[in-house]
Amino acid sequence: MRLRQPSSIEPSRELIDRDHPRDKAGLIALLRTGNAAQRRRAAIDLADYPDSAAMMGAQLANEADPEVREALFVSLSDLHSESAATALLPLLRNEDDQLRSGAVKALAGMPRAVAPCINTLLRDNDPDVRVFTIHLLGDLRHDQVPRWLLQVLNDEASVSGVTAAVEVLAQLGQPEHIPTLQAVRRRFADDPFLAFAIDVAIQRIGAA
Repeated sequence: MRLRQPSSIEPSRELIDRDHPRDKAGLIALLRTGNAAQRRRAAIDLADYPDSAAMMGAQLANEADPEVREALFVSLSDLHSESAATALLPLLRNEDDQLRSGAVKALAGMPRAVAPCINTLLRDNDPDVRVFTIHLLGDLRHDQVPRWLLQVLNDEASVSGVTAAVEVLAQLGQPEHIPTLQAVRRRFADDPFLAFAIDVAIQRIGAA
């Protein structure tokens, strides 16, 4: 009978467990020093340790492997905690588009944890953070989303922020939101693209 040769590509789970205990400290060590497959497995297992959220968020900012990043995002999202949201929010300022998009997706899965931060994010000095927050609202299952979008339409000064809010409201808006959209159209009458986006939003809401 031909014997199966062990793979030399990746250490077995048993060897990994022996070299790095599967407790919190061992998983953190593996996440920081292991190869990509080991880091991914550690990221998945750390979901069992809610107090590791800050460390996982810090690792995300330095992690280059897409699969490890995804595992970290999933684990943080599964926590549904304020500490997980706090760990993810700084990524909205990261220059890496994939990290920002991943953070938005993960945050959208924890509406109760992220809701207390929304007002602050919508008033952030960085217009990009405000725009990413508006994109987050499009996926956030929270009953205050329409109110937050109307707040943006009333208070936001940047065209990019207002346009993002109009695009989201086009999907979620109700007929009572049309007067606010019309007022925004008058306020930005010299911007043809925004005017067109508002007209489309009003048409979609009216036809719903």
